[in-house]
Amino acid sequence: MPGMDTAAPLRTLTSRGFSVLLNEHLVITRGQVRMVLAGVTDYRGGNFFKSHRSDPHKALNGAAPSDVKILLAHQPKNIFEAAKAGYDLQISGHTHGGQFFPWNLLVGFAQPYVSGLHTHQSTRIYVSRGTGYWGPPLRVGSPSEITLIKLIAG
Repeated sequence: MPGMDTAAPLRTLTSRGFSVLLNEHLVITRGQVRMVLAGVTDYRGGNFFKSHRSDPHKALNGAAPSDVKILLAHQPKNIFEAAKAGYDLQISGHTHGGQFFPWNLLVGFAQPYVSGLHTHQSTRIYVSRGTGYWGPPLRVGSPSEITLIKLIAG
């Protein structure tokens, strides 16, 4: 994409105080509890820009020991490497829960999990159906959702 400034949206977000996690992490501490919150680029991002190859392992580079490790990954497909890297939880979206026929029947062939909470090896994954849509402004059998995840020390 010659002439396209792909970093402009990221600069805008960071200038407004957002943390953008591109195969990176940050540590959040509450009292004695330490959480590593990591984020990766889109699973297919490396197909467009080599620097945007999604890498859950790299996102943990230099991470201090923690009580919990959470990965924010747009596509559920990241779960395979997330589990190998030792994340406790991956939070994803992308699938829109199937959104409408025939995608509701096909999305499971492309993604290991379509919606809801699952366990993959020892890593939990939550896939949100999201609030919007892809393509036509239509949802059938896959209602929108806004998810609240409450973490409680065990």
